[in-house]
Amino acid sequence: MNKNEFITNVSNKSHLTKKDCSNCLSAITQIIQESLKRGDNINLVGFGKFEVKHKPNRVGFNPKTKKLQTIKAKKVPTFKAGKSFKNAIG
Repeated sequence: MNKNEFITNVSNKSHLTKKDCSNCLSAITQIIQESLKRGDNINLVGFGKFEVKHKPNRVGFNPKTKKLQTIKAKKVPTFKAGKSFKNAIG
């Protein structure tokens, strides 16, 4: 499902306009990004938890050059599904 299909489904279920649903989705994604950038976690009970994890420096293998190289440390966003969400899927 792409973004437009998602917005259409939300519009149909919520009886809101597609424009309102699109604005809401944009606001939600913006809030999630801003919160994670600040270092805050977002915990939506029953749905899941968004958080940032730190990946330390590590050594990797470049298959093209056949050489070892250092992969820099970075922060990555993660999502862990909640119990109700997991149970709903299967």
